[in-house]
Amino acid sequence: MPPAKKRTRKYDSEKIRAAVLAQFAAVREAVAGLTDERLALPATGLDGWTVRDLAAHLAMVVESVTRAAEGPEVAPGGPVVGLDEWPFATAAYADDISEDVRALAASGPVEEVFARAADRVVAALSGAADDRLVPVRVGTMRLADFLVTRTVELVVHTDDLNRATGLTVPYDRQALAACTRLLADGLAVKAPGASTEVRIPPYAVVQCVPGPRHTRGTPPNVVETDPLTWIRLATGRTTWAAALDSAKVSASGERADLSGLLPLMG
Repeated sequence: MPPAKKRTRKYDSEKIRAAVLAQFAAVREAVAGLTDERLALPATGLDGWTVRDLAAHLAMVVESVTRAAEGPEVAPGGPVVGLDEWPFATAAYADDISEDVRALAASGPVEEVFARAADRVVAALSGAADDRLVPVRVGTMRLADFLVTRTVELVVHTDDLNRATGLTVPYDRQALAACTRLLADGLAVKAPGASTEVRIPPYAVVQCVPGPRHTRGTPPNVVETDPLTWIRLATGRTTWAAALDSAKVSASGERADLSGLLPLMG
């Protein structure tokens, strides 16, 4: 496990809750128009998933919020998974996630799967406190932190859906911002230091990579990219070399090569 980061970013809980619901609503509307033929298309790079499986996973992301908000609360005193740890804790559960996704995809028409998820989540969240300790797949988390992780899942898989189908499902600005920031902070946790500045305008700037600390003027090592490219790099949807070749990333300085640190999440 990478070392803990000293300062944890704060998120506005109300904005995160609204972002989760808005991103899910956008996906639900888009998926409702997909034919069976398009639902059977492969979701490239997702372990043999089809678009139907991918849609089921997006619904499952929101169902997990309902389960966390409505389920039993964990007693305080035990270990709690923080946002800085979450990106590195998910890979161990990939097989379990795939099994659950395929079961949900086979449980009924996609529209019904989404309707079930949508019907319960608003009510479940309405009375749930941010500091509620909830059992989730990776351990125990604060509900507010778990909701931030849901923006990552929703944005990453909305991008997967768009690339697999040619759809242009929009990204809620707050969801995209939270996803970008959480993954950028994950890089700073994985490679603590201050020799390299990673810029992902307009949402995030982090310093990382061991080496001489920069204090003034233009940093000697700078990486800059857009939010979607960063998200694809951090989750293994594209490679460092491909992003450089397509000019989606600019990198200057001897410590600006992040290829050995990516992806953060598999």
